[in-house]
Amino acid sequence: MRSDRIKKGLERVPHRALLYATGLTKEELKRPFIGIATSFNDLVPGHIGMRTLERFIEKGVHTGGGHAFLFGVPAICDGIAMGHTGMHYSLPSRELIADMIESVAMAHALDGLVLLTNCDKITPGMLMAAARINVPSIVVTAGPMHTGMYRMKRRSFVRDTYEAIGRFKNKQITGEELADLEMCACPGGGSCQGMYTANTMACVTETLGMSLAGCATALEGTADKRRIAFDSGVRIVGMVEEDLTPRKIMTMEAFENAIRVDLALGGSTNTALHIPAIAHDAGIELPLELFDKLSKETPNIVKLEPAGDHFMEDLDYAGGIPAVMNRLKEMLKDNITVSQKSIKEISEAGRVIDSDVIRTLENAYYKEGGIAVLKGNLAPDGAVVKQTAVSEKMKRFTGKAKCFDSEEKAMEAILANQIKAGDVVVIRYEGPKGGPGMREMLAPTATITGMGLSDSVALITDGRFSGGTRGPCIGHISPEAMEGGPIAIVKEGDEIEIDIPNRQISLKVSDEEIKRRLESWKAPEPKIKSGWLARYAKVVTSANTGAVVK
Repeated sequence: MRSDRIKKGLERVPHRALLYATGLTKEELKRPFIGIATSFNDLVPGHIGMRTLERFIEKGVHTGGGHAFLFGVPAICDGIAMGHTGMHYSLPSRELIADMIESVAMAHALDGLVLLTNCDKITPGMLMAAARINVPSIVVTAGPMHTGMYRMKRRSFVRDTYEAIGRFKNKQITGEELADLEMCACPGGGSCQGMYTANTMACVTETLGMSLAGCATALEGTADKRRIAFDSGVRIVGMVEEDLTPRKIMTMEAFENAIRVDLALGGSTNTALHIPAIAHDAGIELPLELFDKLSKETPNIVKLEPAGDHFMEDLDYAGGIPAVMNRLKEMLKDNITVSQKSIKEISEAGRVIDSDVIRTLENAYYKEGGIAVLKGNLAPDGAVVKQTAVSEKMKRFTGKAKCFDSEEKAMEAILANQIKAGDVVVIRYEGPKGGPGMREMLAPTATITGMGLSDSVALITDGRFSGGTRGPCIGHISPEAMEGGPIAIVKEGDEIEIDIPNRQISLKVSDEEIKRRLESWKAPEPKIKSGWLARYAKVVTSANTGAVVK
């Protein structure tokens, strides 16, 4: 066992003494050492229920014949961090989480890991660590939040808070209704209720084979979730005995399967950052263009909020990820999973309970997948859009640029009614380097939608979007402005053409003019000059690479 390096031999007397100090018995010293990396805290709704899951995982580990050690990693709630300085820290925290798990697991020679996670950057950070250190690992996602209820209608976080701001601004709802909505939109623990980033990554994790079947959609606080936690604790001990490591599971075939299911679900565009980053730590280079290639072959058969009116609870009741994989089984490549069952076996066993929530390929919501990759003189290295959340009317759009060098300046203009039909809102210097941290633009996009402008205004940025974004919102524009990408030299009133079906985004300015502007461009002063974000900005790469740190 890996842990033998800290517990066997004459020279390990001091090490054993310290281990006994934890209360370990001599019999337990012989067992596999299993680390439970828990991201519990009292701040993040998706993580507040993890104390119970920790107990069930721990019971499972001991039932399976291992000894469990809990250790903590940080978690940031993107919703709470949104729209202020806090969002600078969200994407970079992915690297912190991976580094912390690597540090603890390697320093203490752990034999296996159970990774207890839920929200946006925590899940990819944990998967990056698993891929990097290649110690037997299993992921438990804590589960989606139940929908809220107001006036006998189901409610959810993004549509009934962020978009409600725009509706209130437009005098479509009263201040009393707004106050009522903020009290009931999030009725308890769990990841936000739609196909936003947290739930998309949970579904990706299960499809990769790194979670037990059913884990992604089993709701927070349910007996199902507790049983999955217990079974995961038992299973990790078996994985240690079998030496079933993450790189044996997370192969190129597994990543292609994960992207296909993501596209079929109409998942968050943030997967275009996280999946390549996880693959990178697994030693696999996964180009952004692969998303577009697979998107053209993979129909969108699930339409959850924000694109549609179904929620994660509906997907769970309709059969979950095994049912989605059953629909796609002829497209999926076979691969082993943490359970030792293959993807083909799981997909064959999947059962669709509701054919509207999980449609057939022939009756798909869209003939293509959720994400499209656009290129052009405005984004030579690519940009991404959740095309299934864009109306047909806005899939081809030409408008005049309204330029802002930060999210805050854009929000001021939006709330001051300075954005009109026919505008393209350009938010730049919000990329991985320029942000730093590539902030999500949920507040601007949701406010535009709430104000009724999603069918007449587009938004483009070198930042990124929440999985809750809908409408013609194009992010990840690469190269970013801080690296001298063409988005940096867009001027007020420039014409911008967006053509999603043909995968084009163009600045309608001559090549000579673009070259002249770029030659005279100078990088602005960094927004943050101290602390670890200043260091992060120096080593992070572009969005089209997954914003990995090199």
